[in-house]
Amino acid sequence: MYTSIVTEMEKKMTSYVVVLIVLCCCVTPARSDGSDHKYKAGDQVTMYANKVGPFHNPSEMYRFFDLPFCAPAHVTDKKEALGEVLNGDRLVSAPYKLDFMYDKDSEIACKKKLSKEEVSQFRSAVAKDYYFQMYYDDLPIWGFLGRVDKEGKTDPSEYKYYLFKHLHFEIFYNNDRVVEINARTDPNALVDITEDKEVDADFVYSVKWKE
Repeated sequence: MYTSIVTEMEKKMTSYVVVLIVLCCCVTPARSDGSDHKYKAGDQVTMYANKVGPFHNPSEMYRFFDLPFCAPAHVTDKKEALGEVLNGDRLVSAPYKLDFMYDKDSEIACKKKLSKEEVSQFRSAVAKDYYFQMYYDDLPIWGFLGRVDKEGKTDPSEYKYYLFKHLHFEIFYNNDRVVEINARTDPNALVDITEDKEVDADFVYSVKWKE
Protein backbone atom coordinates (compact mmCIF):
# COMPACT_ATOMS: atom_id res chain seq x y z
CA MET A 1 0.00 0.00 0.00
CA TYR A 2 2.67 2.45 0.95
CA THR A 3 6.10 3.01 -0.55
CA SER A 4 8.76 3.26 2.14
CA ILE A 5 10.63 6.54 2.09
CA VAL A 6 13.55 4.77 3.66
CA THR A 7 13.62 2.21 0.81
CA GLU A 8 13.40 4.86 -1.90
CA MET A 9 16.21 6.86 -0.35
CA GLU A 10 18.36 3.78 0.06
CA LYS A 11 18.09 3.00 -3.67
CA LYS A 12 19.17 6.50 -4.61
CA MET A 13 22.00 6.58 -2.07
CA THR A 14 23.90 3.44 -3.00
CA SER A 15 26.11 5.05 -5.65
CA TYR A 16 26.91 8.20 -3.73
CA VAL A 17 29.70 7.79 -1.21
CA VAL A 18 29.49 11.45 -0.30
CA VAL A 19 26.16 10.86 1.44
CA LEU A 20 26.96 7.56 3.11
CA ILE A 21 26.43 9.11 6.50
CA VAL A 22 22.87 9.97 5.47
CA LEU A 23 22.41 6.44 4.19
CA CYS A 24 23.41 5.02 7.54
CA CYS A 25 20.74 7.11 9.18
CA CYS A 26 18.04 6.22 6.67
CA VAL A 27 18.35 2.47 6.23
CA THR A 28 17.52 2.00 9.90
CA PRO A 29 14.49 3.55 11.60
CA ALA A 30 15.06 6.75 13.55
CA ARG A 31 15.38 5.70 17.19
CA SER A 32 15.42 7.63 20.42
CA ASP A 33 18.82 8.64 21.73
CA GLY A 34 17.64 8.37 25.32
CA SER A 35 16.03 11.79 25.70
CA ASP A 36 14.15 12.56 28.90
CA HIS A 37 10.92 13.47 27.12
CA LYS A 38 7.96 11.73 28.75
CA TYR A 39 4.34 11.97 27.61
CA LYS A 40 0.81 10.99 28.50
CA ALA A 41 -1.82 9.85 26.01
CA GLY A 42 -3.02 12.87 24.05
CA ASP A 43 -0.04 15.07 24.84
CA GLN A 44 1.03 17.33 22.00
CA VAL A 45 4.41 16.39 20.55
CA THR A 46 5.39 19.04 18.04
CA MET A 47 6.79 18.02 14.69
CA TYR A 48 9.31 20.49 13.29
CA ALA A 49 10.10 21.05 9.63
CA ASN A 50 13.72 21.83 8.89
CA LYS A 51 15.17 21.91 5.40
CA VAL A 52 14.66 20.89 1.77
CA GLY A 53 17.23 20.43 -0.96
CA PRO A 54 18.52 18.29 -3.83
CA PHE A 55 19.47 14.78 -2.79
CA HIS A 56 22.64 14.72 -4.87
CA ASN A 57 23.94 18.00 -3.44
CA PRO A 58 23.44 17.99 0.35
CA SER A 59 25.30 21.29 0.68
CA GLU A 60 22.50 23.07 -1.22
CA MET A 61 19.73 23.32 1.34
CA TYR A 62 16.84 25.74 1.78
CA ARG A 63 14.32 26.52 4.47
CA PHE A 64 11.33 24.18 4.43
CA PHE A 65 8.77 26.86 3.61
CA ASP A 66 10.81 28.26 0.75
CA LEU A 67 8.59 25.81 -1.15
CA PRO A 68 4.80 26.31 -0.99
CA PHE A 69 4.04 23.46 1.43
CA CYS A 70 1.00 23.41 3.67
CA ALA A 71 1.73 25.66 6.63
CA PRO A 72 0.11 25.69 10.08
CA ALA A 73 -2.05 28.67 10.98
CA HIS A 74 0.72 29.98 13.23
CA VAL A 75 4.26 29.01 12.28
CA THR A 76 6.52 29.00 15.33
CA ASP A 77 10.28 28.70 15.50
CA LYS A 78 11.91 26.13 17.74
CA LYS A 79 14.42 27.43 20.24
CA GLU A 80 17.54 25.80 18.88
CA ALA A 81 20.60 24.46 20.61
CA LEU A 82 24.02 25.72 19.55
CA GLY A 83 24.72 22.53 17.63
CA GLU A 84 21.53 22.96 15.59
CA VAL A 85 22.42 26.55 14.75
CA LEU A 86 25.95 25.58 13.69
CA ASN A 87 24.47 22.80 11.56
CA GLY A 88 22.34 25.33 9.70
CA ASP A 89 19.08 24.00 11.11
CA ARG A 90 16.09 26.33 11.14
CA LEU A 91 13.31 24.38 12.78
CA VAL A 92 9.73 25.59 12.43
CA SER A 93 6.43 23.96 13.31
CA ALA A 94 5.16 21.56 10.64
CA PRO A 95 1.50 21.20 9.56
CA TYR A 96 1.16 17.71 11.08
CA LYS A 97 -0.33 17.08 14.54
CA LEU A 98 0.91 13.80 15.98
CA ASP A 99 -0.41 13.67 19.54
CA PHE A 100 1.06 10.95 21.72
CA MET A 101 -0.64 7.55 21.19
CA TYR A 102 -3.44 9.01 19.02
CA ASP A 103 -3.97 7.28 15.66
CA LYS A 104 -5.26 9.25 12.68
CA ASP A 105 -6.62 8.12 9.33
CA SER A 106 -6.37 10.45 6.33
CA GLU A 107 -6.28 13.67 8.32
CA ILE A 108 -6.26 16.74 6.08
CA ALA A 109 -3.11 18.84 6.42
CA CYS A 110 -4.49 21.42 4.00
CA LYS A 111 -6.36 21.90 0.76
CA LYS A 112 -4.54 24.06 -1.73
CA LYS A 113 -5.01 25.42 -5.20
CA LEU A 114 -1.46 25.47 -6.46
CA SER A 115 -0.80 28.38 -8.80
CA LYS A 116 1.13 27.87 -12.03
CA GLU A 117 4.18 29.35 -10.33
CA GLU A 118 3.87 26.99 -7.36
CA VAL A 119 3.42 24.00 -9.65
CA SER A 120 6.58 25.04 -11.48
CA GLN A 121 8.45 25.35 -8.16
CA PHE A 122 7.45 21.87 -7.07
CA ARG A 123 8.16 20.35 -10.49
CA SER A 124 11.66 21.79 -10.49
CA ALA A 125 12.22 20.41 -6.99
CA VAL A 126 10.95 16.94 -7.90
CA ALA A 127 13.12 16.92 -11.05
CA LYS A 128 16.17 17.55 -8.85
CA ASP A 129 15.24 14.82 -6.36
CA TYR A 130 14.51 17.25 -3.55
CA TYR A 131 13.97 15.73 -0.14
CA PHE A 132 12.72 17.19 3.11
CA GLN A 133 13.98 16.82 6.64
CA MET A 134 11.76 17.04 9.71
CA TYR A 135 12.13 16.18 13.39
CA TYR A 136 9.72 14.52 15.80
CA ASP A 137 10.74 14.39 19.45
CA ASP A 138 14.32 15.04 18.26
CA LEU A 139 14.17 12.06 15.85
CA PRO A 140 15.02 12.93 12.21
CA ILE A 141 12.71 12.08 9.32
CA TRP A 142 13.61 12.24 5.64
CA GLY A 143 11.46 11.86 2.55
CA PHE A 144 11.24 12.76 -1.11
CA LEU A 145 8.74 15.33 -2.35
CA GLY A 146 7.59 13.35 -5.37
CA ARG A 147 8.71 11.25 -8.28
CA VAL A 148 9.42 11.44 -12.00
CA ASP A 149 7.83 8.88 -14.31
CA LYS A 150 10.34 8.09 -17.06
CA GLU A 151 9.11 4.59 -17.86
CA GLY A 152 9.01 3.92 -21.60
CA LYS A 153 10.04 7.49 -22.38
CA THR A 154 13.33 8.48 -24.02
CA ASP A 155 12.50 12.15 -24.54
CA PRO A 156 12.70 14.17 -21.29
CA SER A 157 9.89 16.38 -22.58
CA GLU A 158 7.59 13.36 -22.19
CA TYR A 159 8.41 12.77 -18.53
CA LYS A 160 5.58 13.01 -16.02
CA TYR A 161 6.10 14.73 -12.67
CA TYR A 162 4.16 13.88 -9.52
CA LEU A 163 3.99 15.33 -6.03
CA PHE A 164 3.26 13.02 -3.11
CA LYS A 165 0.17 14.12 -1.20
CA HIS A 166 -0.23 11.44 1.51
CA LEU A 167 2.30 10.86 4.27
CA HIS A 168 1.89 7.95 6.67
CA PHE A 169 3.69 8.12 10.00
CA GLU A 170 4.34 4.95 11.98
CA ILE A 171 5.46 5.73 15.52
CA PHE A 172 6.70 3.30 18.15
CA TYR A 173 6.55 4.03 21.86
CA ASN A 174 7.68 2.42 25.08
CA ASN A 175 5.49 3.37 28.02
CA ASP A 176 5.71 7.18 28.08
CA ARG A 177 8.46 7.69 25.48
CA VAL A 178 8.72 7.91 21.71
CA VAL A 179 11.40 5.46 20.58
CA GLU A 180 11.09 5.28 16.79
CA ILE A 181 9.36 6.91 13.83
CA ASN A 182 9.04 5.92 10.18
CA ALA A 183 7.45 7.87 7.33
CA ARG A 184 6.04 6.42 4.13
CA THR A 185 4.24 7.74 1.08
CA ASP A 186 1.17 6.34 -0.64
CA PRO A 187 2.25 5.63 -4.26
CA ASN A 188 -1.35 6.00 -5.42
CA ALA A 189 -1.89 9.43 -3.85
CA LEU A 190 -0.25 11.79 -6.32
CA VAL A 191 -0.68 15.28 -7.71
CA ASP A 192 0.19 15.63 -11.39
CA ILE A 193 2.44 18.69 -11.71
CA THR A 194 3.67 18.04 -15.24
CA GLU A 195 2.01 21.08 -16.82
CA ASP A 196 2.14 24.76 -15.94
CA LYS A 197 -1.44 25.12 -14.80
CA GLU A 198 -3.36 25.56 -11.56
CA VAL A 199 -3.89 22.32 -9.67
CA ASP A 200 -6.19 21.48 -6.76
CA ALA A 201 -4.53 19.29 -4.15
CA ASP A 202 -5.66 17.82 -0.84
CA PHE A 203 -2.63 17.01 1.30
CA VAL A 204 -3.33 14.38 3.94
CA TYR A 205 -1.50 12.34 6.53
CA SER A 206 -2.18 9.34 8.71
CA VAL A 207 -0.67 8.20 12.01
CA LYS A 208 -0.33 4.75 13.53
CA TRP A 209 1.12 4.18 17.00
CA LYS A 210 2.68 0.85 17.99
CA GLU A 211 4.09 -0.35 21.27
